[in-house]
Parts: sequence; C-alpha cells; structure tokens
Amino acid sequence: MQEPSTALLPGPIRRVGAWCVVVLLVAGVGYVGIRLCAEFRTAVVPVLLALLGTALLGPLHRWLIKVGVGRSLAAGLTCVAVVGVVGGAVYIVVAALIETGDQIVASLKDAARGITDRFGAAGTSLDDLASNAKDLLGKFGGTAASGVISGVSVVGEVIAMAVLALFLVFFFLRDSHRAVGTLRSMTPAASRDLVEALARRAFGAVEGFMRGTTIIALIDAVCIGVGLLVLDVPGAVGLAALVFVGAYIPYLGAFISGAVAVLVALADRGFVIALWALGIVLAVQVLEGHVLQPAIQSRTVQMHPAVVLVALTAGASTSGVLGMLLAVPLTAAAFAVAHELRERYAEDASAVDS
Repeated sequence: MQEPSTALLPGPIRRVGAWCVVVLLVAGVGYVGIRLCAEFRTAVVPVLLALLGTALLGPLHRWLIKVGVGRSLAAGLTCVAVVGVVGGAVYIVVAALIETGDQIVASLKDAARGITDRFGAAGTSLDDLASNAKDLLGKFGGTAASGVISGVSVVGEVIAMAVLALFLVFFFLRDSHRAVGTLRSMTPAASRDLVEALARRAFGAVEGFMRGTTIIALIDAVCIGVGLLVLDVPGAVGLAALVFVGAYIPYLGAFISGAVAVLVALADRGFVIALWALGIVLAVQVLEGHVLQPAIQSRTVQMHPAVVLVALTAGASTSGVLGMLLAVPLTAAAFAVAHELRERYAEDASAVDS
C-alpha cells in the first residue's frame, strides 16, 4: 500500500523555489565579488588587464619559443615589443592630436554652434553655455586645488596599475606552461578535468575576443582613416586612432568615434562631405558586422548584441570607461564557461539515457 505524501508543497513549486534560492545565492556571491573587486581595484584591475594582454600576446610569445628563444627572454622581448608599439602609437596619436587638435575642436565647436543656432532652445547657445560655465567656475573655484590633487593621485594610480600590469604580463607569459599544472594541483581530484576544461574554454574566449577585436579595430581604423584623408577632413589620423580605440568598446565606441568624424567633416568641409563621411563610416560598420565579425569572432565569441549592451552598461555603472573595456571579454569568458557546462551536462544526460 502506497504511503501518502507528506510534502507541504507540490513538486513543481519546490523546484521553482530551489532555483530561486540558487539564483539568489549566485547573485549574492556575484555582488560580494564585485564589491570586493571595486574595493581592491588597484590590485584587481592590473590582474585583469594582464590576463587580457596575455591573451592578446600569447601567439607572439609562442612563436618566439617555437623559433628557439627561451621562455624568459621571449616574454621579455614580447613586453618590450608591446611597450615599443604602444609607445610609438601613443606618440603618433598624440603628435597628430597636438597638430590637428585645435582644428578638430574648432570644427566640433562650429558644428555645435550650427546645431544650437538651428535647433537649440533659448539659453543653450555656446555663448550662454560659456557664461554659465564661467559662473560655475567662479562659484566652485575654491575646490580647484583639491581637484588638481585628486587628478594627480588618479594619474599616479593609473601609472602604477599600468606598470604592475606590464610586469604581470611578463610573468604570465613566462610561466604560462605551468598554469594548467598549478590549477589542477589546487583543485580536488574529482573536479580537475572539469575545472581545466572550463579554464581553457574561458581563456580561449578571451583570447579570441582580444585577437579578433584588435584585427577588426585595425581594419576599421585604416578604412575610415583613408576615407577621411581622401575627403580631406582635418585630423584624419587622430580620428582614425579614435576609431581604433573605440573598437574595444563594441557598438558604443564605434558610434561615438563615427559621430565625431562626421561632425568634424560637417563643420569643416560642409554638408556634402559630411554625407560622404557618414557613408564611409556606415559602410565600414556594415563590413564589420556582416563580414569581419562573423569571419573572425564567430568561433570564439558568440553573444547577442543585447547581452553586449547590458554588459557595457553594467561595466560603465561599476567602473566607468575601464569597466566598459573589461565588461565584454569577461562576459565572453562567462558565456564560454556556461557553454562548456551545458555541453558536458548534455553529454552526461545522454550517456545516462543510453
């Protein structure tokens, strides 16, 4: 004779409750983790940046080892090459911005003045904004010294994090062959294969994102820069550099850099040239969205645009521009882990059914 069930709640409700508890626990752990990362950002941010740099520079380091260079020397040469390339690029960009920065700013001011004169409401012209800014500066001028001190401390913190990230890249590259062994030694024996597979999948997603984004950013910057040079838009090199940097912030960076290029063309070269500049920017974005991204990143990073935008918003709300730069690769790693878990559980379920 079957005994009556003593459960207080039906089975479906118990399952929903269990999932709610799991979601709350995961959300709580994630919130605590984010708060801890924000509290110790001076140490956490260099580690994350070093992981991204290692993912990007790994192929070069492996090639140097393949041709017979020692691991330490290969890591050092890779870091020196990065410093040289980044330093040279920064010098070129800064020189271009210094040379044409005034012209770009003047063009943007002319574009803004034309827009406010045509569409702006009373009190929103540049002269009104300038006078209001002077009044605000007069009211809050007493805080200028503290603002300067705060700015200097922020610059010092950024430099310290950059130097630490560079040293971490060196050590991560040099000891990359020990990473799997170290990870397995820190993991219980029953979970070693799973943890290794998850780590490989996550790092592969980050590596694919960084490599693919860099290639796409370079192609976008070259195409748009050449187009702006042909149209004789002032500051074309600086605008191309802005396009390259903006490509690391998906969707939003391309929109901002493209809008700046079109506004500069509108103010300096007129409406027709601005339309041509807009056409070039849109053509490059169509090429990126329909050709470059599917061909370069489809195998490693598979995320819906809505997920990317939500990740960017979350990153911006927690850590500003730096959070926006880190949000997408971290989300790509999380999605890679989720895909690996789903595939493994699907295989286990099919094995049990068979």
